[in-house]
Amino acid sequence: MRVLVDEVRTLRFDDGTPVRAASGIAPLGDGWLVVQDDATSAAWRRAGSVTPVRVLPPVEGHDVFAEAAGTKHLKPDLEVACPAEVDGEPAVLLLGSGSSPRRTRGVLVRFEDGRPVARATELGPLYERVVAVLGLPRDQLNLEGGSRSGGTVRWYQRGNLAAGVSSASVEVPLADLVAAVLGRTAPASVPVARPRRYGLGEVDGVGLAVTDAVALPDGRELLSAAAEDTPNAVDDGPVVATALALVDGEDVLAVARIPEVGGRVHKVEGLALRDVRGGEAHLLAVVDADDPGAPSVELELRAVLD
Repeated sequence: MRVLVDEVRTLRFDDGTPVRAASGIAPLGDGWLVVQDDATSAAWRRAGSVTPVRVLPPVEGHDVFAEAAGTKHLKPDLEVACPAEVDGEPAVLLLGSGSSPRRTRGVLVRFEDGRPVARATELGPLYERVVAVLGLPRDQLNLEGGSRSGGTVRWYQRGNLAAGVSSASVEVPLADLVAAVLGRTAPASVPVARPRRYGLGEVDGVGLAVTDAVALPDGRELLSAAAEDTPNAVDDGPVVATALALVDGEDVLAVARIPEVGGRVHKVEGLALRDVRGGEAHLLAVVDADDPGAPSVELELRAVLD
């Protein structure tokens, strides 16, 4: 497998403010919904326009969060953006990382009267089920990716080899997740099954760990991964490389580094599939720069599936 970068764009809202800490991307209407992991709004990117979509209420009066402001511990940390449906209509499912008890909310974004609106629900008991199924220490939970295949979401734990935690995943029925966010079923009743673990290798002694995933039409998956030198699931660290991994079940078929652009490693945290043609997967990826003052970057990637 080879990975090519076809285009690079910075993301700013129509008023010029930067799209912060992009952590997930999924199709929404005639555009793409980009999740900001340190804000209560997402960015709806359409041709020639990027507009905010409120996905959560303010947290203790704050809508953006940063370590320098002493508010990082309050951030909702929405990391997963996954296509979904509500009563047969298209929607986007957003999920928090679970890396602290404040980060266990689910959100559904759907259209009402032609505009996107959100509903959020606390899903803490579901996250506890994931911890139990994966056999993780609670303080190492860090669910950063999700892929959809039919009616199933494969939910990805971002590993940390320095802490002895491998990248892993579980399967959750999409309909049950949607029902839990809508309050139609109890979060604790959502089935969590089929744990898998992945060994993606290392770069310069730093382990590659899953940041997002997309399902391919043939049943395989592409995972984005980052080699980030951090001791835990909360603190940021230097990113020495990023990569895409092609997997079939638990089998890692290939790992290919994402090329640096302008001498910089781009920490891909969100991945969406545009199409597959001619043996190439065409992807959109969004980048979290771990800098609240820097606009997030969107990459058009091609994975040549040799």
